[in-house]
Amino acid sequence: MKIAVVCSSNQNRSMEAHNLLSKKGYSVQSFGTGSVVKLPGPGPDQPNVYSFDTTYEEMYRDLSHKDFQLYTQNGILHMLDRNRRIKPKPERFQEVSEQFDVIFTVEERIYDTVLAGFEAQGSVTYQPAHVINLEVKDNHEDATLGAFLILELCIMMKEADDVEDEIEYIIQEFEAKNSRTLLHSVTFY
Repeated sequence: MKIAVVCSSNQNRSMEAHNLLSKKGYSVQSFGTGSVVKLPGPGPDQPNVYSFDTTYEEMYRDLSHKDFQLYTQNGILHMLDRNRRIKPKPERFQEVSEQFDVIFTVEERIYDTVLAGFEAQGSVTYQPAHVINLEVKDNHEDATLGAFLILELCIMMKEADDVEDEIEYIIQEFEAKNSRTLLHSVTFY
């Protein structure tokens, strides 16, 4: 089962899940859907903005020079340190040609963007992909919780005899157990 986890900037939520799933032996990649990478800045209206071509290392060095204490205290440098150990730089989901069996999104607007991308490209190979949205707030604590919930879903899917036949049951069971509502669509490459 090839898995993609998608957030906006490929920094916090998708990378936390990427890290956990990878450690648990899953074939996983992570992506963002935004036009640029945004990280918190010194104030709510002052984000640090980078292109997706900027490496995690470059972001780490830039923010270390700007205000080491602030970005250590708010956890951004720790997050970037984790990210740079996983892969060199953020990636945009819209630019990937690889096909995945399951695509997890962490916000409804990202779910909509992923589905719109599939619709725009049309089906070529007719390989199905399950797109599942689990709402995860964009903070360190919720990203960790979200990663464990995504892992739980992966385990449930892996244990199924036939994911295609059992996916609706898996989703219903997950929603009941965790008091969470998921969005789910099947789309085709």
